[in-house]
Amino acid sequence: MSLSRRQFLHASAAAATAGPIAAFSQDSGKKMLGVTVLPEYIQSEGIDGVLENLIHKVGATAVTTSPYVMAEADKETGNREPPADAGAGSVRLLDRPLFGKREVWVTTAPSFEPKKELYDGLRYRPAPPTDLTRREGGIVAEFVEAAKKAGLKVYFQIQAAIPPGYRVQFGGPVEDDQPRLPDGSVPPRRLAKNGTLCSPEIVGYEHALIRDLLAQYPNIDGIRFDWPEFPPYFLDSCFVDFGPHAKAAAARLGFDFDLMQREVGAFYQKLLGGLTNRDLGSWLTRDFANFGMARGLSNHPGIGEFLRFKATVVEETVAGFRRVMDEAGGADKAMMPNAFPPPFTLATGLDFGRVGRHSTAISSKLYSMHWMMILRFYGDAILEKNPGLDSKLLTRALVKTLGIADGAGLENLEDYRYPGPEEPHAYGPKAMARKIRQAQAEAGKCPVYTLGHGYGPVDDYRERMRIGWEASRAGMWVNRYAYLTDEKLKILGEVTK
Repeated sequence: MSLSRRQFLHASAAAATAGPIAAFSQDSGKKMLGVTVLPEYIQSEGIDGVLENLIHKVGATAVTTSPYVMAEADKETGNREPPADAGAGSVRLLDRPLFGKREVWVTTAPSFEPKKELYDGLRYRPAPPTDLTRREGGIVAEFVEAAKKAGLKVYFQIQAAIPPGYRVQFGGPVEDDQPRLPDGSVPPRRLAKNGTLCSPEIVGYEHALIRDLLAQYPNIDGIRFDWPEFPPYFLDSCFVDFGPHAKAAAARLGFDFDLMQREVGAFYQKLLGGLTNRDLGSWLTRDFANFGMARGLSNHPGIGEFLRFKATVVEETVAGFRRVMDEAGGADKAMMPNAFPPPFTLATGLDFGRVGRHSTAISSKLYSMHWMMILRFYGDAILEKNPGLDSKLLTRALVKTLGIADGAGLENLEDYRYPGPEEPHAYGPKAMARKIRQAQAEAGKCPVYTLGHGYGPVDDYRERMRIGWEASRAGMWVNRYAYLTDEKLKILGEVTK
């Protein structure tokens, strides 16, 4: 169901004061602690082994899994686990062996037999069940039942815009549904395989999948949606979406597409070919930076229009997820998006206040290894097109823009890269905590969970878990079990007591 801008804004205002939205854990006064355990570890370690670790080592109150099962494959036909993250994460290994290995190539299948009629007329179809589904798919339902009997809340995590949606590495949109740059081209490098949220086919498939999962697994407590936004891993990704689906959405929602395309395109060209050391110096000058940003937005209203457009598209997407869950008998189930933290969300389009109107809670990612990778990706792209720039000056400007350090950060761009398994992450403790506070302030009454990551050396991990736990009044999710050794599980339990 597509709405005009006026209809959509009216519905959004109503959602802020009515409906199934609840202050998820803040009402009870007890903070939530959840761990993401993807199905392959349930297969590898067994239901009882996983639950023993979650309940007795961690003291978890919730668990997230996904509706698929996994098997080993060869390098030619499988996908690497853990993900290589566009090559930057190829240094990463699993902390918990999977099928006895710390690096493994795998294939997946749905854990259920999809209801084909729900997808009639859609461009995208769910992956068909295979012998793997029939042989091992039942373990997901068994895990859900066992975890609930053990007193845990149980959620599914699915991808918001990567059909078939079961797992981030598997799937992706066709060419027509790719988000596009101001010149209409598809970015040459992308880490996230998200389709455009403006595509009726992408959204229609996700709605069908929601209905299917709630029918197949009626006892789950809710769904967590990953990447219901425009992920900003590469600099190019901050400047999508200007494809035909976005143009149609802009017209329907009352945005000036031509103005956005012209002014955002000019800013994109400025960054990638017209940036000077004077520009960077001005941005780093305290007395000029805020005024300069305000003046820039005043002189280029198409940029502000573009940011509002993406925020409206993201809110419409999330509101649609909530509506479909309600229609499918899931009005009592949690709808919880995952999100980048501020200020990344200016580029991703996820406004915590607007999305919070429709969400039970929002999880904000403190993935510090990705912050280092993103800064490097941005810096390399800018330096390539502006060879006369001072690299150190650019690095300082990027650190300030992304808000990832308590001071100036690391000096050299080369110092920022995807850290190895035993390398501490480069982040500021105050900056990390501030991102959660900023997200919660914007979200208002909607709880914001910290979404921490287990990757990294033990001492660094301990500090990040402490910061994340203390920063959120609502609680914390930890992604994911694959990076939580028994020692790390114990530490998580200690930090969150």
